Amino acid sequence: MKLNQAISERLSELLKEKQMTQYQLFMKSGVPKSTIGNVINCSYDSVKLRIVHEMCQGLGIDIPQFFDSPLFAESNLDP
Repeated sequence: MKLNQAISERLSELLKEKQMTQYQLFMKSGVPKSTIGNVINCSYDSVKLRIVHEMCQGLGIDIPQFFDSPLFAESNLDP
């Protein structure tokens, strides 16, 4: 799996876990709704850490919590 796919899946998991919509994340984080949609749809080859940080703030978590998932295990990611 590519890193952008892992980020997409993790963001989708967290939104479901927090019972939030993309619109609610936009309202809480300030990250444009189109950017959130592009991250979820893997429209970007890579995602800036600043964007991940801002989305984490909107989700009420920190960056280590975002990346604390088997999705980011080295064995699951393509080189």
